[in-house]
Amino acid sequence: MSPFTGSAARTADWEHLRVRITDQVATVTLARPEKLNALTFGAYADLRDLLAELSRERSVRALVLAGEGRGFCSGGDVDEIIGATLAMDTARLLDFNRMTGQVVRAVRECPFPVIAAVHGVAAGAGAVLALAADFRVADPSARFAFLFTRVGLSGGDMGAAYLLPRVVGLGHATRLLMLGDPVRAPEAERIGLISELAEEGRADEAAAALARRLADGPALAHAQTKALLTAELDMPLAASVELDAATQSLLMTGEDYAEFHAAFTAKRTPKWRGR
Repeated sequence: MSPFTGSAARTADWEHLRVRITDQVATVTLARPEKLNALTFGAYADLRDLLAELSRERSVRALVLAGEGRGFCSGGDVDEIIGATLAMDTARLLDFNRMTGQVVRAVRECPFPVIAAVHGVAAGAGAVLALAADFRVADPSARFAFLFTRVGLSGGDMGAAYLLPRVVGLGHATRLLMLGDPVRAPEAERIGLISELAEEGRADEAAAALARRLADGPALAHAQTKALLTAELDMPLAASVELDAATQSLLMTGEDYAEFHAAFTAKRTPKWRGR
């Protein structure tokens, strides 16, 4: 994401999200607890635009995505989205589905790690948002459900058919996307859907600790690692090692690489600058 901006000012308030930025860590909370944080058209658009703004600003080194109340996110709001889509024509439906995909792309392409702090339900679009994150830190109460076939739609929604096999393998992905059965935390950890299983009631705290660790580290190295993980998913080995070589050569000219050597020689902790 290019850091260059046009005339638009930074968004001061986000109507559909609660956003807090402290010491280069952003905490973005889905805050409709009475609806299990069900997503609306505005929430999708705010997530897309927020990630774009933070990517351009380069002021954030890690982001935690969390849900308020009893669960992480129950997916698209049945009344406000599913009901409304029944009245849309094909062109409008395509606009909507492209927007939801843009949110997932924004999560994957932003130049900082995203950590989903999951407790309770992560269903439908909520499960895909967690899937798109770089890390999923989950409470023992967490349960993931890719419910799209349960409402008569393809399980390959918002990039799920691309991402899920790469996280848990084709066999598990086929079962989860085809049947829509919920996966509780112990099984999710076993198949690799969860990055870290937190203690009960402490997923947000564990996600914040991981975000702090990442934010305190070499931000440019993290950004390039994330970019390579995404870019090389579909590359042949020869192209991947060439891209790795070009990336490492650029990073070897950076301040952080020199700082590591200076710190190692002086027997001190590196002071990472993200450059």
